[in-house]
Amino acid sequence: MNSTRNPPRVTVLGAGFAGLSTIRELRRRDASVRITLVAPRAELHYLPGIIWIPSGLRTRQDLVVPLDNFLRRMRVDFHPAEVTGLADGGRTVLTTLGEVANDALVIATGGRFIKKLPGIEHAITPCEGIAAAERIRDRLKAMPGGRIAVGFAGNPNEPTAVRGGPMFEFLFGIDEQLRREGRRERFEITFFNPSTEPGNRLGPKAVQHLLAEMARRGIRTHLGHKLQRFEAGQVVTEGGSFAADLVLFMPGMTGNLWFDATDLPRSPGGLLQADAHCRVPGRDRIYVAGDSGSFPGPDWMPKQAHMADLQAAAAAANLLGDLQGRPSNESFKVELICIVDAIDHGTLIWRTPERNWLLPSSRLLHWAKRGFERSYLRQYR
Repeated sequence: MNSTRNPPRVTVLGAGFAGLSTIRELRRRDASVRITLVAPRAELHYLPGIIWIPSGLRTRQDLVVPLDNFLRRMRVDFHPAEVTGLADGGRTVLTTLGEVANDALVIATGGRFIKKLPGIEHAITPCEGIAAAERIRDRLKAMPGGRIAVGFAGNPNEPTAVRGGPMFEFLFGIDEQLRREGRRERFEITFFNPSTEPGNRLGPKAVQHLLAEMARRGIRTHLGHKLQRFEAGQVVTEGGSFAADLVLFMPGMTGNLWFDATDLPRSPGGLLQADAHCRVPGRDRIYVAGDSGSFPGPDWMPKQAHMADLQAAAAAANLLGDLQGRPSNESFKVELICIVDAIDHGTLIWRTPERNWLLPSSRLLHWAKRGFERSYLRQYR
């Protein structure tokens, strides 16, 4: 299947971190494989940078990277469409622009936020994209003062399907921004979470640090109470309600809607079941990387770009091994690396199965985060 006359066809679904890293890893290992990318747009939206949109440190133009040059360099065929399902045991991808055949398939279409909480339309979900961060920027600019609530929750059936780190960054970033603008005293900021130890997946030291930082900044907390609903002007929990003129809320994650049109095995939380080698169990040459998958590992295993990159490398290696008929059982390292940024300084949190480190806040870490962004995006420009 690996002859140059009839190279194997690999289809990658999704132009996010996992999908693009899979393409890089495939091409690094094999110059002949034919790669097709299926995604609505040939663009990478660098979502880690949206935390800087409210303060003006980043704009949409900074964070949207056209992929034309990258796809040309990697010799990738681009199919501009949305996925609607699979056929022929996964060998055919159904899309809004026709069918795409493959000899191997990598699913990297990300996750979907659970928007079932009553009144959730009153909240902004930041990680839905750049437009959400722009709404936060514009709302803050228009507010003379008031009450801001920032929080997140998880998927009760999928402990790892949560993205809390960016919410701490929005929380501390907004506080810092208002201080810089000389109007912090006009605002009341509340952080809310159904857990009494928010961010516990980052580790015990991180929880202590984050709560201490909230106290230092005069940020109120409403912790340990299950959310019931949002209303215009307030957040309602089982432990009472509190007023909020602007609500930023990150719900837990589940699988894409198009998964429902397939017979792929699902986790209790609705993600695609995956093994330690990024294979979908019981499916021939179907792999998953990034937020779409439910992987074996510790309950603190993160849903973040770094983890998606590690899973993409394993998926690419095993895919090529399977196509070439040789044993390949590469796995991925479980590692959480997070710089919690607050506009001009940041705190590094690093967690592996063996260790859990926290480096105190410094300006150097803020610049390290910006430097990583520049370096990471350079490979796609």
